[in-house]
Amino acid sequence: MEKVRLGNSGLEISQLGLGTVKFGRNQGVKYPQGFELPSEEFLAEFLDLAKSFGINMLDTAPAYGTSEERLGRLLKGQREDWVIVGKAGEEFENGESSYHFTPDHFKFSLERSLKRLNTDYMDMLLIHSDGNDMDILQNGDLIACLHDFKEQGLVKAIGASTKTAEGGIKCLELMDVVMAMYTPDYTDEKPVLDYAAAHNKAVLLKKVLSSGHNTDINACMRFAFAHPGTTAAIIGTINPEHLKANVRGCEGIEK
Repeated sequence: MEKVRLGNSGLEISQLGLGTVKFGRNQGVKYPQGFELPSEEFLAEFLDLAKSFGINMLDTAPAYGTSEERLGRLLKGQREDWVIVGKAGEEFENGESSYHFTPDHFKFSLERSLKRLNTDYMDMLLIHSDGNDMDILQNGDLIACLHDFKEQGLVKAIGASTKTAEGGIKCLELMDVVMAMYTPDYTDEKPVLDYAAAHNKAVLLKKVLSSGHNTDINACMRFAFAHPGTTAAIIGTINPEHLKANVRGCEGIEK
């Protein structure tokens, strides 16, 4: 799989990244069907399969149940093989999400994530927005905190997983990368991709298959990557055949 540069960050990432919410959480998720959490033996083989396809990017978050802890064990001895996208701001406990957008919480959250992941740096750290993008991004102390993380070498690139076009653009004005949604059925955030293309910023697309509700993988991939602002897409799966189909959907797509 082709590797692409993440904006001005210097990071080289695969066109497809693997979302790991299903590695550690099966409550309060929006997929069409329920699922059991897989064993770590299965996940080790699954990560090997992803790597064999050229995938080198993993997306995780504190809100993804035990995903971070499991990745910390699974990636032992192979940290340099992976680009890890982490998040901060959302917590998920007892079936409920809560949100905390203060510098103190982000410092606590990053330190905890690094410990769980058994690493001393995060490749990317994103604000895990609750949808009030502009309120969060206008918090100068929080943005300064993220830049401090970067200056300290704790993270290599910073940004936000946003839910609005306005927020996505603001994120790219302030930081390196945004995680946005753009599908054949949802184009509200297209201005974010337009801005990214014009300013050499990075966009990671989430929910490319509408959380599994759109089954036309090839059409969704072609649509996602047809826009010049798309850097890469994150696909959340624990199904080897689904992973293979997503990789095939990207074949021949050049950025």
